[in-house]
Amino acid sequence: MSVNGVNSRLTDERWEHIVRGHPEMARERERVLQSLESPDVVQAGDFGEFLAARRWPVTSLGSKFVVVAYREVNQSDGFVLTAYLARRLSGSRRIVWKR
Repeated sequence: MSVNGVNSRLTDERWEHIVRGHPEMARERERVLQSLESPDVVQAGDFGEFLAARRWPVTSLGSKFVVVAYREVNQSDGFVLTAYLARRLSGSRRIVWKR
């Protein structure tokens, strides 16, 4: 569920896509879900998606942000597009929600 209360799903197909593109994410599924549900910040994406980000002191690559790109279709349905690890967040993206 996103910070807007929208149930956002992470399908097996999407998870396989994420891990194919970002193999370092293979052991990060639970952090992806937690970052979506309880982010430190949510930024606007370039194409109507949102980027939920949460800093984790320990990931498969050390202390990183887990960034989850997701789309909200309507007030009750959403889905994860991708997820990745980042050292820092983009300073040029608009912040739409902050803890």
